[in-house]
Amino acid sequence: MANGRGRREPVFDTGAEARDTGSALQIGVRPEDRAGGPMPQRAARRRGSGEKPAPKKAPKKGGRRGSLLGRLVYAGVVLGIWALIAVGGLVAYHAAQLPPIDQLSVPKRPPNIAILASDGSLIANRGETGGRTVTLKELPPHLPKAFVAIEDRRFYDHFGIDPVGITRAMVRNVTSRSMQGGSTLTQQLAKNLFLTQERTASRKIQEAILALWLERNYSKDELLELYLNRVYFGSGAYGVEAAAQRYYGKSARHVTLSEAAVLAGLVQAPSRLAPTRNPQAAQARAQLVLAAMQDVGFITPQAFKTALANPAETMRPKGAGSMNYVADYVIDVLDDFVGEVETDVTVQTTIDPALQAAAERAVVDELNAKGAKYNVAQGAFVAMQPDGALKALVGGRNYADSQFNRATVARRQPGSAFKPFVYLAAVERGLTPDTVREDSPVNYRGWTPENYSRDYRGPVTLREALALSLNTVAVKVGFEVGAKAVVQTAQRLGIASPLQANPSIALGTSEVTPLELVAAYAAFANGGTGVIPYAIKEVKTTAGKSVYRRPAGGGLGRVIDPNAVAMMNTMMRDTFVIGTAKKGEIPGWEAAGKTGTSQDFRDAWFVGYTGSLVAGVWLGNDDGDPTKRVSGGNLPVEVWSAFMKTALKGAPPVALPGIGPRAPSPGDGMAVAGAPAPGRYATAGADGWTPPPRSDKNFLERLFGL
Repeated sequence: MANGRGRREPVFDTGAEARDTGSALQIGVRPEDRAGGPMPQRAARRRGSGEKPAPKKAPKKGGRRGSLLGRLVYAGVVLGIWALIAVGGLVAYHAAQLPPIDQLSVPKRPPNIAILASDGSLIANRGETGGRTVTLKELPPHLPKAFVAIEDRRFYDHFGIDPVGITRAMVRNVTSRSMQGGSTLTQQLAKNLFLTQERTASRKIQEAILALWLERNYSKDELLELYLNRVYFGSGAYGVEAAAQRYYGKSARHVTLSEAAVLAGLVQAPSRLAPTRNPQAAQARAQLVLAAMQDVGFITPQAFKTALANPAETMRPKGAGSMNYVADYVIDVLDDFVGEVETDVTVQTTIDPALQAAAERAVVDELNAKGAKYNVAQGAFVAMQPDGALKALVGGRNYADSQFNRATVARRQPGSAFKPFVYLAAVERGLTPDTVREDSPVNYRGWTPENYSRDYRGPVTLREALALSLNTVAVKVGFEVGAKAVVQTAQRLGIASPLQANPSIALGTSEVTPLELVAAYAAFANGGTGVIPYAIKEVKTTAGKSVYRRPAGGGLGRVIDPNAVAMMNTMMRDTFVIGTAKKGEIPGWEAAGKTGTSQDFRDAWFVGYTGSLVAGVWLGNDDGDPTKRVSGGNLPVEVWSAFMKTALKGAPPVALPGIGPRAPSPGDGMAVAGAPAPGRYATAGADGWTPPPRSDKNFLERLFGL
């Protein structure tokens, strides 16, 4: 081949026909002329000998199958890599929507304010959560175990995300009609702490990311404690403490196994499973919780049977819920003493639970019995010690129906209950209880006030005029002292509402609240010292640190001269003897007070006091609709008397300042409000000067005060 042997040149034969016709030149390459084509000789020999071409070899039987399997494996690996990249990108994208991990922190739980009565019992919890924070150590073991059993039984085994639990939930959702979630307690906590309640894939991815972060930074016990203090139980209760108080009226530290099962089952659907709304569904869910606890070994079969035999019973609301009016008032004034609350605190108040219950019962019973007949729907009640310490406060007939606090917020015309300020201004200007004035018609520029009885008595003493609530005499005395003097007197005793200095002020036409009117009367009960009503004694953190403590004193100082106090108490005592409050007399006690009725019987008042307790009642309608002749001398006096008989039962009588045939002595059974404690110093009594008792001490003991 190299020497040209066997070489065959291509033949370009156009043929005679092509040459004769002059057609285009045809150029072609025969197969044997192609590179790699069969040699002509070999092909000719085959044709000549008739030899058949060798058959093609079939591929091996398993080769194609092996190639297909390999391609599938390869494709799977590639798809897996891309899937991981996609998942990683998706996670990275949603992680980027979260705050930087190094800056992430558990949000601070809103503070709880626990309001306590004077005996230490809980009045109410206030704040966004409805209950204080509790630690795992404080709780009975069956309470956290109930949540773990029903919500995440592998809580102590997984790393925040539970693939086993997710798989089990998916299988159950496919094989049964019930839907079961696969979120762990840590994921639920992440959602409660950082995310919204929306149900989206994006939120689930972020939830998983945050769950991993929580598991990395907190121990399992810390996570469980956080969960129990943040999870929502319905009815405004966040955390097990709030839920236990809301549904069972007790601390979470004292819940039973049956109650723990209800609480643990409640978090799945707080509205639907609330034991106060759907007790059957709540109990059915609780049985599932108990079964789960037995299944994982948290409780014995015997405990399971005992819990089933003794289902939990929710607390039934007692009475009209008037303690909530107290709690609302405390929250309203709390920031004046401690500013913004940033941690859980307890507020110790002056409220006496027994007196609060008595006040509520007196108001509600009277309205239930006579409200429809007299067309009166609402009432308010305030009781305090003569130093201003609130003992009972009722802001309405039923807190569930109306949260408006009529005792502290509602301003209404006091009517004749305002007259003591008119007469006090007169006494301070030289008039006495025995001063005589004419009960006769009055006409001032067309204004003609009349007495309730529409008749006139002629000459009467101021004592009689106040006891009988004669309007004409009050107006005339008001003219004598001047409207401005009346306003200044009332303000000096603690009335803070705006007062109009006009002639009608003598009949109580300017509006006041029950709280401030009762507080102003306290000065008569304590001997002349103005008071600022208060309910808060002390505020402490849950660690016991005192944030605020009410200082001793803290009132307005002396606002009435003792002689004026004595005269006023003498006049107002006659309200019970000859006046409009005769049926309110309390056997064994000296009491004083004043009734009040506004125009058209829209408001009915009575404020009365003894040496140890001051109380006031208002009855009326929120819309100002006139009652059917409810006056201060009928229904309000009945409410006041019913309360005071309960409140003073068994207590030693305390005389009113300035009233009594003689000054008290250590042997008397009656003390005097505002009087100094008995000592060895001389006092002036009805029989004149009483010398101090002779001392048995020797000269040196007396000289050095030993």
